[in-house]
Amino acid sequence: MPIKSFQPRTPSLRHTRLVDYSELDKVEPLKGKTKGKRGTGGRNNRGRITAFYRGGGHKRRYREIDFKRARFDGVPATVKAIEYDPNRSCFVAQVWYANGHKDYILAPHGLKAGDVVSSGPDAEPRVGNCLPLDKIPQGLAIHNVELQPGKGGQVARGAGAQCVLSGRVDDTWMAVQMPSGEIRRVHKTCRATIGQVGNLDHMNISIGKAGRNRWLGRKPKNRGTSKNPVDHPHGGGNDRTGGGRQPVDAHGNLAKGPKTRRPKNPSNKMIIRQRRRKTKAK
Repeated sequence: MPIKSFQPRTPSLRHTRLVDYSELDKVEPLKGKTKGKRGTGGRNNRGRITAFYRGGGHKRRYREIDFKRARFDGVPATVKAIEYDPNRSCFVAQVWYANGHKDYILAPHGLKAGDVVSSGPDAEPRVGNCLPLDKIPQGLAIHNVELQPGKGGQVARGAGAQCVLSGRVDDTWMAVQMPSGEIRRVHKTCRATIGQVGNLDHMNISIGKAGRNRWLGRKPKNRGTSKNPVDHPHGGGNDRTGGGRQPVDAHGNLAKGPKTRRPKNPSNKMIIRQRRRKTKAK
């Protein structure tokens, strides 16, 4: 999708750059695959704010996305439309299966209305098809990658995201390069979809004004040193104090550099090469 700019009739329009949605199909969402979505304002079941700087925003309806792509293996599906989804940065594709079922999937780059997609071990390695990792040729870009067989895709689901199938580790595990550059081993029966997630120009958006963030449900952020002691470890003090301790977040976790990853995390065992790999000096 191209980026559109505006004539500077107002100060905010001068710097606004938005994705042009004119190429999307103008169709109604699937009624059976949408439901109401209630905002939380960042509050948990006790009414306490646990995720700060959230609240407000435009009313949304949630589209139920099929992240597993396992119910109709071998059944071809025709892409009826590429739609906007207010709940994610990428677009979604409305697919109609040959058996009459209708569903939503993440729309990869290059997929358009009229294309046919399928899933399963016997599917062709084409854009939009979902296959087990051991059936995908090495070096292909993939997205919506499962980390546990049957759980559904968890990695590379945002606009422009992609992983690369690096190769085979052994008879059970495959090596997958994550969007961060980390190489991780994933079970060969885990599924992934061929291609890169669509809406590549999402990274070039310039919102132009603070109000557009409020429409998205994002509130203004302020520094920890400007808060009260009850709200942040850096809070309190007279005038502009520096915090009086090493930089931390609102929960006391170290910020700005120090490593915070737990060394005994079971997920670490799956890492083949870290994203911050140290290179030897020549």
